[in-house]
Amino acid sequence: MSDSMVSLRRKIRSAADLQSVVRTMKVLAASSIGQYEKSVRALADYYRAVELGLGACLREDESTVMPPAEQSEPASNRAIGAVVFGSDQGLVGQFNDVVADYAIKTLTELPGKHQVWAIGERVHARLADAGLPMMGLFAVPNSVKAITPLVGEIQIESEERRAKGEYACLYVFHNRPQVGSLYEPVSQRLLPLDEQWQHGLVEVRWPTKNPPEVMRSRSETLRGLVREYLFISLFRACAESLASENASRLAAMERADRNIDELLENLQATFHLLRQSGIDEELFDVTSGFEALIGSRRQNG
Repeated sequence: MSDSMVSLRRKIRSAADLQSVVRTMKVLAASSIGQYEKSVRALADYYRAVELGLGACLREDESTVMPPAEQSEPASNRAIGAVVFGSDQGLVGQFNDVVADYAIKTLTELPGKHQVWAIGERVHARLADAGLPMMGLFAVPNSVKAITPLVGEIQIESEERRAKGEYACLYVFHNRPQVGSLYEPVSQRLLPLDEQWQHGLVEVRWPTKNPPEVMRSRSETLRGLVREYLFISLFRACAESLASENASRLAAMERADRNIDELLENLQATFHLLRQSGIDEELFDVTSGFEALIGSRRQNG
């Protein structure tokens, strides 16, 4: 066997091994997408219960949750907190750039000072390079179970800073899965609560005939429900970001799988041509030798 055929065999074996790895990563990415999307759907009933609780509290007193001093503060003097979810793993294309550019553009258009928490070192570096003041860095969770501790850490730190009056508004930025386009960057203002949304909660009918009753202090109950609302919103943003990340990785792996298929097809075609060419040469040599032997016998006979 010629050196070129040996080399082709080696390339075909390496490409097949790489394709096996790519297909395994495709399965893992698809499985992860399903888990994160399922976790978001599982929040629906809990989110509904929190909304009903908020509606019950606000029905007694329809004043806004934010203190009057913060409501009357000029927008140009308000500090704005922002949580930006990114990715720390590779094979996600422009995932971090897309969400970072969107957050930079949105925050630049909002009056006031900015304070940013980043989830992921890569998006942290991207935001810092843009000149945004970075207040903290959190690691990207690698499973559904790891989302809850992360959200807890974000809430503790953000609430401490908000209690000190370091910011009045809180936004969250992340990539959300989309059919066809994989994902798109979105944002949500978490605090202060949207006034129109609060009035909408007040209008929601209680699902039973027995009217709700707020236990203990209304303000304590309201603060507790707002914390749960923030938890759900941050959890959903994180889960959707991770689902988008894996969708991007799945698309990259599908492209790689197709490219490897084409490469294998070309390598195998070249290998078969070389092999056939070698067989033809051997047959030609045998035929030539046989004809030379017959010719020699005729001359000697």
